[in-house]
Amino acid sequence: MPPLQLGFLLVLSWLGADAAPAGTYLCSSPALNETAVCASVRSLPDRFVCYLSPSAVSNLSRDDSLSLAQRISNSCTLNTTLGRIKGNGAPSSLTTEELQVVSSLVRNVERFTPAVLRVLGQIAVGLSVSDIENKISGEDLEASIPTLGKVRGWNADQSSAIINKLLNSGYQISSGQSLAKLGSLVAGLNSSTLRSLPPEVILEAIKLPEFVQQIAALPSPLKRIFVEKISSSVSNPADLVKLIPGALASYIPKSLLIFEDEKLSIEDLNSKMWTRDQAAMFFRDVIRTEPDFSRLSQSVLHGYTCAVANEMEPERVQELAKVMKRKNVKLGADQLSCLAKMVMLRGIPKDLDSYPKDLLLFLSPSDYAATGSCKQYFANVGKASLDLLQRESSERKQLLLEALACLKIPGTRVNKENAKILGHLVCDLGEEYIRSSAGTLLKELSQCESFLPDQEEAIKSVISSGNTTFGPPQVWSASTLNELTGLIPVLDHSIWQKVPKNVLTFWLKNSARDSRLSRAQLATIVEELLPSRQKRDVGCPDDLRITETALNELMPIYYTPEELRACLKNVSAKNYFAQMLDYPFSQEQLVVLKEKLDETYPDGYPDSLLPKLDRFASLLTVKDFSKWKITSADTLAALLELDLQNEQAAAVISRYVALGNPLNATALNAINTKYLCTLNATLLNMIDPNSLKLASLNPSACSQLTKDILYAKAKRAFSDRHYLRDYYMLIEPYLGGAPGEDIRALRKDNVNMNVSTLVNLRRDALMSLTPAEVKDLLGINLPDLSSWRNVSPIKEWAQRQKQTELDKLGVGLTGGTQEGYINIVTPKFQPPSSAPLGTKAMMLHLLPALLLSFLMMSILR
Repeated sequence: MPPLQLGFLLVLSWLGADAAPAGTYLCSSPALNETAVCASVRSLPDRFVCYLSPSAVSNLSRDDSLSLAQRISNSCTLNTTLGRIKGNGAPSSLTTEELQVVSSLVRNVERFTPAVLRVLGQIAVGLSVSDIENKISGEDLEASIPTLGKVRGWNADQSSAIINKLLNSGYQISSGQSLAKLGSLVAGLNSSTLRSLPPEVILEAIKLPEFVQQIAALPSPLKRIFVEKISSSVSNPADLVKLIPGALASYIPKSLLIFEDEKLSIEDLNSKMWTRDQAAMFFRDVIRTEPDFSRLSQSVLHGYTCAVANEMEPERVQELAKVMKRKNVKLGADQLSCLAKMVMLRGIPKDLDSYPKDLLLFLSPSDYAATGSCKQYFANVGKASLDLLQRESSERKQLLLEALACLKIPGTRVNKENAKILGHLVCDLGEEYIRSSAGTLLKELSQCESFLPDQEEAIKSVISSGNTTFGPPQVWSASTLNELTGLIPVLDHSIWQKVPKNVLTFWLKNSARDSRLSRAQLATIVEELLPSRQKRDVGCPDDLRITETALNELMPIYYTPEELRACLKNVSAKNYFAQMLDYPFSQEQLVVLKEKLDETYPDGYPDSLLPKLDRFASLLTVKDFSKWKITSADTLAALLELDLQNEQAAAVISRYVALGNPLNATALNAINTKYLCTLNATLLNMIDPNSLKLASLNPSACSQLTKDILYAKAKRAFSDRHYLRDYYMLIEPYLGGAPGEDIRALRKDNVNMNVSTLVNLRRDALMSLTPAEVKDLLGINLPDLSSWRNVSPIKEWAQRQKQTELDKLGVGLTGGTQEGYINIVTPKFQPPSSAPLGTKAMMLHLLPALLLSFLMMSILR
């Protein structure tokens, strides 16, 4: 039994009402004298007040409410569940029942003076926006800042309402102290207010520990503005790294992390969390500064670059790799591919098991054979991050084939022992293996990220048969569903209809809030529990009226879409939307909720609701966006974090720009690489090149026109860094738009270009490169070119080269021109959106005698 239910039963027992079921209305039950029971609630021992239900406090007097609020604040920690978690960390959102308890207590108070708010303490988190706007004067609100700034768990509407009222009442943020004084309310600042603050105010505030604690909870756009303000006042990266709060470090633009000849502090770098791109900027300086790699943090180490490794002795690279294994450093596929080559540069190490498991994905069983059995090799591969290799890639397919051969698996039946060895490789087994192996593979399959359609059908067939350890769906329990969590997205109506409804309800009630399933996946289960009442024009049943006590994660299962529409009809749902949008409503119910949202907010939804609209993404139209006032980068960022289609994102961005907003760094970071390709030439040309210094973009998947425009802007933005070795890391994402002469200029910089970057260069730029130039550009990554030898555009590039020059590369490229022959290449013209242009080579044998005759005739003329 969950602790909250258990605690509540203890409360009932103490009150002498142990026969009453959980959820009994303690202060309004006809079975109990109201005055006596409310008196009993007042006299409850402190250890029980953390477990009171919302109904137990709904009819208390003002004084009793304040007294109980004070006791709850002192005795309980409102974090994720009343009475369960103690600590001072930043809170998660309150549970539905917690929110109902604190809201019920607050509702019993008519006016909130500073004295009342001090008594409420943490319970003030139950204040509604209406309470803030109408029941607290501006003067009292300012006097209560020390109290309200300590309250944890404000939602965006609450903190924004408090900040707006404070500023409208004349509160001045004129110093770091006055900013820090806001405490947890700082999240209510909007971007325009924060931008208006002098950098000195920010610099003073971030030196105050109590303020730094609040920064982690800020939305990303505000964090970026803080970074802009701080970096504008700091002259060098070493001071910036030292000064920046840890929660803001990952938002520093990588262009600001080039140390050049400045002395860096390993201690300062180790104390912050960095993205891979950031850490790459100073990785060379770190390796040169710190001889003991074990002193480097996991965050610093995942900035490993091939260019730096190529400057190190192979033994030092091996030492570095072993430290990465001990510190569980997660590297990308290109980093691991390079690391594997460097580790094996002087032969296969005898202690391969001392290296990162993911490294084995870029070796082969034959590489491993000298140090262990193939079975041991695949046992380690099965624990590696298989998704580092593309699912349909030849490398991944080959791994599975070799694993099956190593384990000598007969036919398509896999036993438990072999399934355990295969580990993540099970995710690539075909449907015939899944069917033949019955339930043996289900445990490993539940760890897979996704399945192919035929695999899904096979999994459903196996589960439906009942010939597994779980038994048929008719006998499943809540614990069965917990074990099946990874496979639940595969299950459909044919299976869900057989699971007992009470089991589904109980499982949802206890697991929905913390489940790793998405709202959409949970909604599929909710649909199985929807009432089967006939569609008819009905009013709202009395027992389904939407009030605060009706709000909980199971709310969707009690309403048909028609009943939900009727029950929302005459209700002001402003105070309920934030909670309701978290619930797993079905698609039909979502349509009803959107109707109510559109009715309530005809000019666009409030910013506080935008992060909760993911399930509504498919229902939002271009017409919806055209009405909305997308006037800040905060709003733009919140909308673009939804799972929008490209045309929806383009409409949002166009609306933002049409309202006069600039495509500055803040906006570009909101657009991000995900929607960068939706920008047309007009919008792209509006971008100030300097904005690219502060944004993190990658147009490699965009049209050639987009790449060309952005490369020109990036080249201008980073022109003052052109002489630095780290220039390549700044310009690399934009190289798809670079002309051939700019690519050739990179040869001398030991850039160790990835083949993926090479093949995405402008076609004319790639075709203009010689084999020697390609060799210089790829460096240690040259062997990777062999896997592209029969694939466009490398196949076409090879056909333009002399075979003798291709042979010098030593990677098996063929198709080049033989001595005494030339290739005449005829392009096949195709629509712009098609695959890269093919080539057709016609070989003409030019006999030396004919050539000599031709020359002599020309002279005689």
